Amino acid sequence: MPPEITAFKELRSLASLAANPPAMFLPNEKAAECFFGFFTANIRTKNTRRAYYKAACRFSDWCGGRGLFDLARVTPLHVAGYIEGLTDAKPEGPGLSKPTVKQHLAALRMLFDWLVVGHVIETNPSHAVRGPKYSQKKGRTSVLDREEARTLIAAIDTGSLTGRRDWTLIGVMIYTFARIGAALQMKVGDYFSQGRRGWVRLHEKGGKEHEAPCIPKLEAYLDEYIAAAGIVGDTDGPLFRTTGRSTGTPHRMTQPDAYQMIQRYAKRAGIKTRIGNHSMRATGITDYLKSDSSLSEARKMANHADTRTAQLYDRRSDTASLDEYGKVGI
Repeated sequence: MPPEITAFKELRSLASLAANPPAMFLPNEKAAECFFGFFTANIRTKNTRRAYYKAACRFSDWCGGRGLFDLARVTPLHVAGYIEGLTDAKPEGPGLSKPTVKQHLAALRMLFDWLVVGHVIETNPSHAVRGPKYSQKKGRTSVLDREEARTLIAAIDTGSLTGRRDWTLIGVMIYTFARIGAALQMKVGDYFSQGRRGWVRLHEKGGKEHEAPCIPKLEAYLDEYIAAAGIVGDTDGPLFRTTGRSTGTPHRMTQPDAYQMIQRYAKRAGIKTRIGNHSMRATGITDYLKSDSSLSEARKMANHADTRTAQLYDRRSDTASLDEYGKVGI
């Protein structure tokens, strides 16, 4: 196989892309090269690569539908029209949410900036375009109250290896405020002892590492699960792995695996609140704040960059609002 084709495949694999650059980037060889450079050298997170790639393809299709195939001819007016169209309802369904539209605009700004640096285009046509205004004071992630969370945990049969694994995974997210991605990326060696207490090392977004101590309940379940799974010595192996496979090869659990697991226990427990993977982390943070705990400490424990992000999980006003609305005597 020619070396240039091999290099092309390696770049495409690295960028987590399953297709060629969109049509707008194909006629110009330098643009196509910069396109892959943007996703390989500039974007390091797989989820961001996937989202930005979809945004670039969607914009390219939009331009192609209007006979615009030359990057140099793209103006702020085109970008503004594209962004405006994303929010409009269409026969096939409603428009995109404002946060998603802002993400599309951010993707185009970064991509066009990269093309300017690569001397593919002279100016960035998206810089002058403003996205939709969006302000969020309270998170939209569904959370469980304390009794619902206990009911969910009680629905897990900890007599089986799968049950112990599931309880432990949910416990890590609730008691250490771990993101699902960080929890599933844990290796066996990321649970360790320090100062006579168990700790977990979480591999967060952006390559950051965050360490958190385990409460005795979580520590006990981690010890029991690791011992039952027989993975004590496999320090470099995945901590949360699929069970029941005939091959015996360890397979790391995926986020869809975790989501299906949570849905299964929620149904078994009769919980009507629509929850997902992130609900476990949100439940832990929310319950912590409801105990009159410090918002700044919650930020540190959840490894948030800004206190305002932690504040999205503060649902203490919900109870007060319910009490007030309940005063209507009709």
